Amino acid sequence: MEKLQQTIESIKPLDENAMAKAKERQDQLTKPRGSLGVLESLSIKVAGIKGNPMPVIRDKAVIVVAGDHGVAEEGVSAYPQEVTAQMVYNFLAGNAGINVLARHEGIRITVVDAGIISEIPPDNNLVIEKIGHGTNNIAKGPAMTREQAILSLESGISLAIKEKEKGLDIIGAGDMGIANTTPSTAIASVCTKKKVSKIAGLGTGISKEQLKLKIKIIEKAIKINNPDSKDGIDILSKVGGFEIGTIAGIILGAASIQIPVVIDGFISTAGALIAATLCPQVKSYMIAAHSSVESGHNIMLRFLGLQPVLDLKMRLGEGTGSALAMGIIEAACKILCEMKTFKEAGVSDKE
Repeated sequence: MEKLQQTIESIKPLDENAMAKAKERQDQLTKPRGSLGVLESLSIKVAGIKGNPMPVIRDKAVIVVAGDHGVAEEGVSAYPQEVTAQMVYNFLAGNAGINVLARHEGIRITVVDAGIISEIPPDNNLVIEKIGHGTNNIAKGPAMTREQAILSLESGISLAIKEKEKGLDIIGAGDMGIANTTPSTAIASVCTKKKVSKIAGLGTGISKEQLKLKIKIIEKAIKINNPDSKDGIDILSKVGGFEIGTIAGIILGAASIQIPVVIDGFISTAGALIAATLCPQVKSYMIAAHSSVESGHNIMLRFLGLQPVLDLKMRLGEGTGSALAMGIIEAACKILCEMKTFKEAGVSDKE
């Protein structure tokens, strides 16, 4: 708990001076003011996060966190639970969607076992941070103990700091866990105070009948566990997941070392909600990668005050949206740093 508290206390407001200087330069670049739209505001935000009016994005990382969920036994997913471990093997082999996009964008991938039911043999590209062998079934009781929730958060903090030691300018967190849209929906409903039926979606492609069951299971889980909407640890321990807690920790850890965090899809945003409940200041360090087609994602983003960079009708997870958005964010910073001002280029400004 000490690491978590120290991390939260170290998260400061964005550097207003760096942002002002970045904004001043943007307004002097050889273009009509505001003509690059979101690219301009992204670069200014990154300047504030990093405390540097000329921010550079070189070292990019995505941490893909995997965990299993006891609620899968309720039939809320279209896929069997063993797919979680099978997909981790796929990540390690470099064959998944996130691997392809990461190679395309020049991003390094770290794969983390935060709580898969099965044991995965040691691999140079796998980090074992197993909190437990899958969470408990939230339809029958708490997902985990409060101690496990704290452990998952502190694990994520450590992961972010270790990435910084390798060289890090921007980070994203992806997920893998069969049935994890169920706890994510529960978290979103508790945090936003929206009805489960407004947030729950088809996940990996369940039928409409399964969706009705899923909604009932989530409503039951919230009623049975009665999580405190003002206590992020309580929410996580009662209706969350090991990978969700670890993602929340990654977000907090990155913010504590002034690294922008690119929030991926539905599950990563559930982690962002937990992080923001624990430390509202952390929202300033978040950049929403994209708008997922998963129902409720935009509700979550609006609650966090985030505007997505992309809208590509995606719902894969894994950090794929983060990987794509990082390229846009890097481009935004390059515009700010490499484009010439009117004075530097010897071009006449408007009168």
